[in-house]
Amino acid sequence: MPEKQPEVSVPDAVRVRPGGLLVPMTDSTGPADFIDFIDASPSSYHAAAEVASRLDAAGFARQDEKAPWDASPGGHYIVRGGAVLAWRIPEPAGERERPQGFRIVGSHTDSPGLKLKPVGDITGPGGWRQAAVEVYGGAILPAWLDRELRLAGRVVLADGTEHLVCTGPVLRVPHLAIHLDRAVNNGLTLDRQQHMQPVFAVGEGAPTIGEVIADALSVEGVTPGDILAHDLITVDAQRGEVFGAQDDFIAAGRMDNLSSVFTSLQAFLAAGTDDATGGIIPVLAAFDHEEVGSATTSGAAGPVLEDVLTRTAAALGAGAEETRAMFARSSCVSADAAHSIHPNYAGKHDPVHRPVINGGPVLKVNANQRYASDATTSAAWRAACRSVGAPDQVFAGNNDVPCGSTIGPITATRLGIPTVDVGIPLLSMHSAREMAGVHDLAWFTDTLRAWWEQ
Repeated sequence: MPEKQPEVSVPDAVRVRPGGLLVPMTDSTGPADFIDFIDASPSSYHAAAEVASRLDAAGFARQDEKAPWDASPGGHYIVRGGAVLAWRIPEPAGERERPQGFRIVGSHTDSPGLKLKPVGDITGPGGWRQAAVEVYGGAILPAWLDRELRLAGRVVLADGTEHLVCTGPVLRVPHLAIHLDRAVNNGLTLDRQQHMQPVFAVGEGAPTIGEVIADALSVEGVTPGDILAHDLITVDAQRGEVFGAQDDFIAAGRMDNLSSVFTSLQAFLAAGTDDATGGIIPVLAAFDHEEVGSATTSGAAGPVLEDVLTRTAAALGAGAEETRAMFARSSCVSADAAHSIHPNYAGKHDPVHRPVINGGPVLKVNANQRYASDATTSAAWRAACRSVGAPDQVFAGNNDVPCGSTIGPITATRLGIPTVDVGIPLLSMHSAREMAGVHDLAWFTDTLRAWWEQ
């Protein structure tokens, strides 16, 4: 972290003590609230529900996608599976009969983990009961060993109802003792099928995984036979916490990408007065399934964002031609976690472009279009950072180390909307427990709000 940080507009989420150190507060606006948000969002479905709950509290109206579209002034949102999209219709002003375009911030609600298979029981040697799982996304497999895990997600019952569920800490993938694998520290190889099936019980009379799930449901009288289908994923049972010699780090699971969902939601709710947005419709889009390619009805490669934009434009009276003109006047931020330089693996980074935790929001650029940033959108983002005094960093990859990708190129390709890729820097990305910075969380929220309002 630099010895001296630029002056910043510090939100109520933190307080400043001598030396410029940002210290987390325990009220409902700071890192404690972020950790509460993560705890309430053990799956993408829970995350969408938590965002919806906060939108409800802010006075937003839920839009039924099967009903006529409501384009009245004010806040609206939809929930589609593990995705949630919200938008705010401004009041008409002067000669402006309808909004001129959209300003979008996109993120994603899902994270890597171990997803329960449709038939979730395995009876192993010695009477062990194991959960049958498959790896979801690009998980760092060793990070899931020797952790107490919960199962979280949604179930659909025989009566057609859908329910969220989250068990207690019932699962664990135990490591093999070093006495039985003396070479383990020379190189660990994990077989996804053989080595990653968690244990949850042992012995005669042990429950099935269906019984465990049914017991965790808040629906009286449900039996395993009532559960016809499920989407359930493992989640680290340990709660997130602030740590470090200066209390400026956060350790938690799923910060890729709940760090972007939370900060964009906070910024979205704080911004968006009609005068501030200039008649542009602010849109919050938290998609599902980014970790597995986004090609679903609730993913960025699916139709959900275009559905919201085109139906909103049509309900405001725009025809097909004018809707496309609105797209041309729109812009998008793809908000997804970035890579902090790792002190033990500095060679994996470019020698110049080296973002660091608590060094400010990160602009992500890639010559091969793995990120959607270009000179125009990058300049707009950096201007937003400067407007709130937030330091900004740039990630461009080492030529020998291919980077990942985001929803940014997908959104830009589908809709033709200029897009920039940004995020806060993390360490241990795709681990069961990741690491972020308190400073970055505050700066990113401020910058996203400024971007919506600029």
